[in-house]
Amino acid sequence: MIEMSIGQIAKIVGGEVIGIDPESKTCAYPVISSKEAGPGTFFAALKGSNTDGHNFVEEAIKSGSQFALVSSQVTGAAIKVSDVSEALATLATYVRQELKALKVIGITGSQGKTTTKDLLQHILQISGETISPEGSLNNELGVPLLILRCTLATKYCIVEMGARRTGDISYLVGIAKPHIGVVLVVGSAHLGEFGSREKIAETKAELIAGLASGDTAILGTYDEFTPNMEVPSGVERITFGENSRCNVRAADVEIREGRAHFDLVTRDGRAAVSLQLLGMHQIPNALAAAAVATSLNISIDSISAALSTAEIKSKWRMQVEEINGITMINDSYNANPESMAAALRTVALISQETGGVSWAFLGKMNELGASSGREHAEIGQLVTKIGIDNLVSIGTRDYMTQLSEASDRGESAVHFFENRAAALALVEHFAVGDVVLIKASRSEEFNLLADLMREKLTEDLA
Repeated sequence: MIEMSIGQIAKIVGGEVIGIDPESKTCAYPVISSKEAGPGTFFAALKGSNTDGHNFVEEAIKSGSQFALVSSQVTGAAIKVSDVSEALATLATYVRQELKALKVIGITGSQGKTTTKDLLQHILQISGETISPEGSLNNELGVPLLILRCTLATKYCIVEMGARRTGDISYLVGIAKPHIGVVLVVGSAHLGEFGSREKIAETKAELIAGLASGDTAILGTYDEFTPNMEVPSGVERITFGENSRCNVRAADVEIREGRAHFDLVTRDGRAAVSLQLLGMHQIPNALAAAAVATSLNISIDSISAALSTAEIKSKWRMQVEEINGITMINDSYNANPESMAAALRTVALISQETGGVSWAFLGKMNELGASSGREHAEIGQLVTKIGIDNLVSIGTRDYMTQLSEASDRGESAVHFFENRAAALALVEHFAVGDVVLIKASRSEEFNLLADLMREKLTEDLA
């Protein structure tokens, strides 16, 4: 964070200084877990439904945090405010305004935000200090925490922007003030909360609507809504995709060992890219990152080289492990119909190359609303259509509702288990060359299934 006095921070957030000299200087950034507390931090004591951060203030101070931001009376150095979350947002808004040289890139979309962020971080860090969220801090709390990690030395800040209701992204734009706004795709994620893809599109478009003259809007061409979003006057419009009309595009695409190889084509020329990430669905993420970097005048050779060396930074996203000849793909971070289809197609491609059996261990895709049953059934049909050998449905029979007859299943075997532990019985049927996908919505905790499967494979096949 930029250097300020404790008293200045208190004035900005409308707080009261307790137990610390108001004139003392700080450039500490906030943490919300006492386990992350240490020198160079201050502790934001948030009240949650299960825990109250105020119970950990003393621990955080002992660990080195300079002070705590609190809403209840505590012992020790603190700034007391009425609402800690609101105070963080207010402070972040002020700091962002002071960092006039900082280039902020906002990224939103129904899928691909975190992977695009990771790819872009890998490109931009070559030319200057780049701050981006670890994991997926993309809400009204995460964005202020990210902005408050920026200093006068920070050149770029990459901000993920998620939404659960109309107005969420407008709120985040008001804090982050991005110079570049990226909309990846409008899909079905959170369809149950928004009610329609049209409403999702309207909400994602809030990022573009918040841009000012001289800024840049970067729009994907992978759905019917995104490329048609209205761009404010004076804002440059850049499209990315795989057709010749796009400003940034992929040409001569090939898939080898499940990974995309293509020529990146921009205003600056053409360069070869060989992604290390699995799946054709990584192409749009790479193109979006390339479009941002191009708009920031980074050379196409630097962009292609960075994309070709970037690896997955965020866990549980198409994370590949080979265990005694079995390829396990852990994509358990989240799931929606689009990302599920993309992951399944990747497994089908890889298993064709390995010559092994393909397994899809699938759990619920949540937050799909009234369309949930239909969306799950369509994924079940896709499994059989693209030739996945085994559909393993865990905790829901919705994937199987349109596969009642053996003829509907094609060559696919269909299995159902009530819970993750029961599904492990199938591990004994794995053989060298098999490819296993593990995927469900985050709340289904399929990362635990991946852990159990890893242990069992190590035991059984060592």
